[in-house]
Amino acid sequence: MKRVGILLSGRGSNFEAIAQRIDEGKLDAEIAVVVSNIETAPGLRRARERGLDVAFVSSKGLAREAFDQQVVDILHKRRVDLVCLAGFMRLLSPSFIRAFPNRILNIHPSLLPAFPGLQAQRQALEYGVKVSGCTVHFVDEGLDSGPIISQAVVPVLDGDTEESLSARILEQEHQIYSKAIQIVLNGQIRIEGRRAVPIS
Repeated sequence: MKRVGILLSGRGSNFEAIAQRIDEGKLDAEIAVVVSNIETAPGLRRARERGLDVAFVSSKGLAREAFDQQVVDILHKRRVDLVCLAGFMRLLSPSFIRAFPNRILNIHPSLLPAFPGLQAQRQALEYGVKVSGCTVHFVDEGLDSGPIISQAVVPVLDGDTEESLSARILEQEHQIYSKAIQIVLNGQIRIEGRRAVPIS
């Protein structure tokens, strides 16, 4: 069975959705380790409650490369096949990405390439778009710029706040992330330039 490493910094709702899909038999994988740079992250506590292997790596006083190397070492030690970012609030260094080529996924709360980076839902509302959504993509050395695996569209309603739009987008994140993970683990996709192309 393929082994997944989860990196998170906060509440871990996407991590929990992944774990739930595994429990339900809807995702054929196992969570090898959950890693956080925040010792008090609720997602790390929930991983412990599930009896999963967890690791906290402090970034205080560490250069980015040194921190990333510690995380890479943890992932390699657990023989992780795929790294999944689930609200991990750090940019990965080139050396981290080279350690897992085309084996790092992220989910972002916008229809990339629109609104990369932080506060994507606020950006969408301020821009006045009529639809937003979420994107699962491979992680490369840019900011939310890797090849796109899947997307889900969420209408922006006239009375939406950042919180209400975020909540509806999050529902879709929980749906599409696990499906994208399964596609990648099954080897059903290949990368051609900027495109992630299904393999029939």
